[in-house]
Amino acid sequence: MLSRRNITFWSVLWALLATACWTDKRDPNVQYMPNMYAAVPYEPYAVNRYYSNDMAALAPVPGTVPRGYTPYSLPNTNQGYEESRNLESPVAATDQNLRRGKYLFGIHCAICHGDKGDGQGQLSRTGKIPGVPNYKDRDISLGTVYHVIMYGRNIMGSYASQLTDTERWQVAQYVMKLRSQK
Repeated sequence: MLSRRNITFWSVLWALLATACWTDKRDPNVQYMPNMYAAVPYEPYAVNRYYSNDMAALAPVPGTVPRGYTPYSLPNTNQGYEESRNLESPVAATDQNLRRGKYLFGIHCAICHGDKGDGQGQLSRTGKIPGVPNYKDRDISLGTVYHVIMYGRNIMGSYASQLTDTERWQVAQYVMKLRSQK
């Protein structure tokens, strides 16, 4: 025998199910968050009247650079490397910048170049990457170190995508500090 409470529960449940299955197209059910059901009327590859070539985005204004990007005009050539000797760091050589450079050097460079910049990192000691130079044996400057970090040189690849412009200068400053230590 059904109690009054059970009858009420089943009646409400049946009413909810009956209204949820409404199929009259002229009078649709109430929708919770209707923007989830009705998509914005833009098709992915449709012609867009706001673009001059009908589909592609507009080209950037000539002479502009992306936010956070610093242009580097020297080419990735031997001539560009030699010209980089004259570069000066826009980042001050403070203790804080040298500490940050040491930290970043430990992450990105020490595995090959060693903690002291002597070319005795883990990978060079095990023979995985032979011929890693000692900084003290090289005729390098702050600008050439930055250039090599930017483009890479010989077997070393570029670290431009891993380090920001400021971080590259911090690492270059730390490399020059390592070179000057005895």
